[in-house]
Amino acid sequence: MTSIAMIDAAAERLKGHARVTPLLSSPFLDEIAGRRLFVKAECLQHTGSFKFRGGWSAVSALPDDALRRGVIAYSSGNHAQGVAAAARAHGAPAVIVMPADAPRLKINNTRDLGAEVVLYDRAGGESREAVGAQHAEARGLTLIKPYDEPQVIAGQGTTGLEIADQAAAEGVTKADVLVNCGGGGLSSGIALALEARAPGLRVRTVEPEGFDDAARSLAAGEIRQNPSQSGSICDAILTPQPGEITFPILSRLCGPGLAVTEEEAMRAMAQAFLRLKIVLEPGGAAALAAALFHPGEITGAAVIAVATGGNVDAELFREALTRYA
Repeated sequence: MTSIAMIDAAAERLKGHARVTPLLSSPFLDEIAGRRLFVKAECLQHTGSFKFRGGWSAVSALPDDALRRGVIAYSSGNHAQGVAAAARAHGAPAVIVMPADAPRLKINNTRDLGAEVVLYDRAGGESREAVGAQHAEARGLTLIKPYDEPQVIAGQGTTGLEIADQAAAEGVTKADVLVNCGGGGLSSGIALALEARAPGLRVRTVEPEGFDDAARSLAAGEIRQNPSQSGSICDAILTPQPGEITFPILSRLCGPGLAVTEEEAMRAMAQAFLRLKIVLEPGGAAALAAALFHPGEITGAAVIAVATGGNVDAELFREALTRYA
């Protein structure tokens, strides 16, 4: 299981490779949120997403013989790019299983990073786990899961180490930390880091309405599934259910989950660009949307929203700006 020692070790392996992303703020966003609002800009991480941290952590922990054989991952795009970039840097072949309806930008980026992309029919109910297992067994590849993998969680947890230091520098010792949540790798990693380094900061998961499996699971005290695995513009954080490894961490350390509408995510994308000059995809903007448009569900004088990804198609980004800027 992932521990603070593993997160610290991952931080050492990431040193000089991952960016220390900034904690941004704007008085205009503070006014909308009704409190001090900080945005952890992981959209500025390599490959445009925090997923680079987990990909590098997992790949860099592999023995040489496993690196020579290569790695395999399944992802709608951000984990795909993180693993592909880390594998290329380590000279390891990478095979990435991606849904055929993933954004074309993410598929193309993954291929451009040197990975072999295998597409599957998510909308038709085909299992990415089954496709991944078939290729892993046939080719001797090491599977790097997108969230239910201790080394991936450790890598994502390095975001929490940075938040602890940056919040302390801003004089923030108590706040809700809103995290876009798919399977829970980032949320659980940050929660473990904050438990050790900034216990006054509490993680809250944020998901799109209709795909809020983490929030429903936390409320029920047991894992609940989403009725569908596709159908939201917040593709980056669509998963069937919380992970078997991540959910116990979320249950122990996180507050109640939040859910936002697609319109709120689009409005947050526009505000992030106007006020912070950063580009977010819808799934990467969900936490900011909750901070801005659900103030009554948040406690405390300050809130930190983690902006997790900026891999957005130009057409969708233009739509957000046209409608809400």
